[in-house]
Formats: sequence, structure tokens, C-alpha cells
Amino acid sequence: MTDHIILLHGLWMRGFALSMLHRRLIEADFRVHRFDYLSVAAQQERILQRLQEQMVELADGGHAVHLVGHSLGGLLALRVCAEHADELPPGRIVCLGSPLKGSAAARRFAGLGRGGEVLLGNNRELLEHGFERWDDPRELGVIAGCTPLGLGAMLGQVEGQHDGTVAVEETRLPGLTDHCVMDTSHTGLLFSQDVARQVTRFLHSGGFEHPGSI
Repeated sequence: MTDHIILLHGLWMRGFALSMLHRRLIEADFRVHRFDYLSVAAQQERILQRLQEQMVELADGGHAVHLVGHSLGGLLALRVCAEHADELPPGRIVCLGSPLKGSAAARRFAGLGRGGEVLLGNNRELLEHGFERWDDPRELGVIAGCTPLGLGAMLGQVEGQHDGTVAVEETRLPGLTDHCVMDTSHTGLLFSQDVARQVTRFLHSGGFEHPGSI
């Protein structure tokens, strides 16, 4: 029985940005679906409703449905599972560069004025503040990048080790199952073959491959 994966893109992106990751996960024998949404204009409630409906539909016949979200997409994956835990099929979550504890860059961007707030859209609060911890029994893995190339880095808005947009510390949410840091930028997480391999490993086993592990 082949599991399903739903891929969720990040802020200011559309589903085509996930094409490379989509292909690699198909090659790993998953059935992969890209969830496209308007990251700025769409109401969060409507996004979550559509995502919930797709998960339930794909689960017909007892299939597991995993969620893999990049940046904002990972935050939305956690939100739908937290709000509808009893209604959703089993599966794991992998977040790629998601500021699960909230994004300092987003908060500073919003502080630039009305234009910054508008560009963050209806998911602004989720981006700025994230979650306090992960208490859901669904296994959650997070892959962070550490190559500092991106808009946040250029604006000087990210402190500590980061991927150019999101600080590694912002991805370390209490309660997650496993965490790893890869040598790639925020956008590069979508194109890295090593990242795709780690996603596959976590979805199969509930853990990442770490240096020195067998």
C-alpha cells in the first residue's frame, strides 16, 4: 500500500516551486500531490478547510497521508493537524525551513508599515508567532538550512545560524520528533537531493539520518 504525500509551498510561492521535490518523492514510490493556495490573499480558514478535505479524500481505503511543508506551508500543516486531529488520517509531517516558533524576519517586515503587513497577508499572525510547542501524537520532523543566502540575510533581519530567511533556532519547536540541519539555503531546501532523501527517510521511519548513525 503506497502512502500519499501532500506538498505545501511557502509564502509568495505557488505549487510549481515544488516540482523538483515532487519528482524526487515520486521516485521514492510515494503518491505525491501539490497543494496550491494563495499564500497572501486566501483566508487561512479556507486554506485549512481545503487541506483537511483533501487529506480525508486521499485516505479513502486506509492510506496514510503525510504532509511536507516548506516555510509557511509547514506552519499550515501543523495548524490543520492541531485543529482537526480527530478527523484526519494517520501520517507524518516534515517541515522544511518553517519558523515554527515564529519568524523574527516576518515581525520586522510587518514593522515596516502597512505595505509590509499587506505582503504577509492573512497568515501574518501564524508567521510572526508560530506555536509554543507540538503536543499532537503525529510525528513531526524538521529540516533547517544553514546557508545564509536570502532576503532576510540581505536586510540583516536574521540572527544566529540561518538559511537566509529563517533562523535554525526558530525551527526547533519543543515536542518535535526529530530535527536536522542541512547545508542549504531557504529556497535551496526545495532543490536539494540530500533534503529529499532525508524527507523520505523520516516518512518511512520517523527519524532522520544523522552523522555517525548506522
